[in-house]
Amino acid sequence: MSSSEPTFTMTNTTKAKLPRLAFADMKDAVLGKKYELSVIIVGKKEIQKLNKEYRDINKPTDILSFPLSDNFGEIYINPEMTKLEAKKFDRNYENFFGFLFIHGLTHLKGFDHGSTMESIEARFRKKFGI
Repeated sequence: MSSSEPTFTMTNTTKAKLPRLAFADMKDAVLGKKYELSVIIVGKKEIQKLNKEYRDINKPTDILSFPLSDNFGEIYINPEMTKLEAKKFDRNYENFFGFLFIHGLTHLKGFDHGSTMESIEARFRKKFGI
């Protein structure tokens, strides 16, 4: 990989307004500068289709993470579900979007839900004010 190739891309396939967060800096902090990450913002139907196909859960979700290799992964985020979930956790949309993004990055790093993952996420949330 040459240094001119991007290691972070974000594609918004929806009309949703995305929060202004330091996504690339968060990615670099959690996964490293050489990790290639694609973030795709998708609608409810698309995230439900992915959730059904890969997790056998036939309902929309807010985020899905897919580690494709040691140095490459994808994150899919649905803004509609993110807004709904933010309310459940008494967070605003921007804050919860950042929380989810760090959560997805931590999964790509190889962690599963549990206290270790939570403490790693907390460290990065603190670093980025989320």
